[in-house]
Amino acid sequence: MTLRLATLLLLILYPIAWFAPLMRAGLLPIFGLSEISVITGLQSLWKSDIFLALVVTVFALFAPYIKTIGTALVQWDLLDPRVQPALNVMGKLAMADIFLIALYITLAKGISYATIETAWGLYLFTGCILASIALGYVTEVKSGSRNPRT
Repeated sequence: MTLRLATLLLLILYPIAWFAPLMRAGLLPIFGLSEISVITGLQSLWKSDIFLALVVTVFALFAPYIKTIGTALVQWDLLDPRVQPALNVMGKLAMADIFLIALYITLAKGISYATIETAWGLYLFTGCILASIALGYVTEVKSGSRNPRT
């Protein structure tokens, strides 16, 4: 029951993480910092690079959310447990988005005129992804579709 509740909690936390500030960025500290979330980042991407925006939308929004919904359906015996390995791959794809955000922060900090500060939303989003991967693994082991020693 705890496993099911944790998975359902992720369905609530993901949208919060999408709108939460991932970082604060600005050219110089004296001009103030703008908060950047997954959603505001996607809005900017859709204006400048549609293909990249589509890829990031899939990795940041659809992959982790669909994976979590699928895991919940497996836990409630509404979906065949044999799909859990495929769902886990979707969760790992979402980690690519975390990597891109971290890379962006690292590169921007190297520019002397830019100021970047990480915000609480980055930790929430990362925690959601990692929790989803862990819950998926435990669900897969409990359903018997994975041998815990492999």
